[in-house]
Amino acid sequence: MCKPGVKCVLLADRHHGLSEGVRGLLQTAFDVVLMVADANSLFEGAERVQPALAVVELSLSGNNGFKILGALRSRCPALKIIVFSMQDEPSLVRAVLEAGADGYVLKSDIGTDLLSAAEAVLAGKSYVSSKVPLNPTTRSALEKG
Repeated sequence: MCKPGVKCVLLADRHHGLSEGVRGLLQTAFDVVLMVADANSLFEGAERVQPALAVVELSLSGNNGFKILGALRSRCPALKIIVFSMQDEPSLVRAVLEAGADGYVLKSDIGTDLLSAAEAVLAGKSYVSSKVPLNPTTRSALEKG
C-alpha cells in the first residue's frame, strides 16, 4: 500500500522497451512507479499497492482491454485510469472512456501529454490527447470537469 504523502502510479504495458521510457517519464512526477506486464498483475498491484493512478496500454491482454478496464474500475473504484494506445479513432476513444478510463493518450503523444493527462485526471477531470480527431462538441462532452 502506498504510504500517505507518497505519489504512486501503476504502469501496465506488455512492451518492455516502451514501458521503460514511460516509466522514466512518470518518475519525474511520481515517487513510486510500479510496472506490470499482464492483467492479473495489474489487478493484484492495484489492489495491493492502491496507487492513485494506473496508466494502462489498451492492448495489454489482446482484445480484452475493455473487460480489463471494467474489472479494474469495479475492483478499485477510486483509482484514476489513463489508457494509452496508438489508435486515434474517436469511437474507440469514447468506448474506452465509457468502459471506465479517465483519460486517453496517444502513444505518439506520450512525451508531451502523459504528465498533463495525469495531472488532469488526478484533479477529477477527463483528458483526451489533442491529436485525437474529435469535433469540438464531442471533445467538450468527453472532457468533463
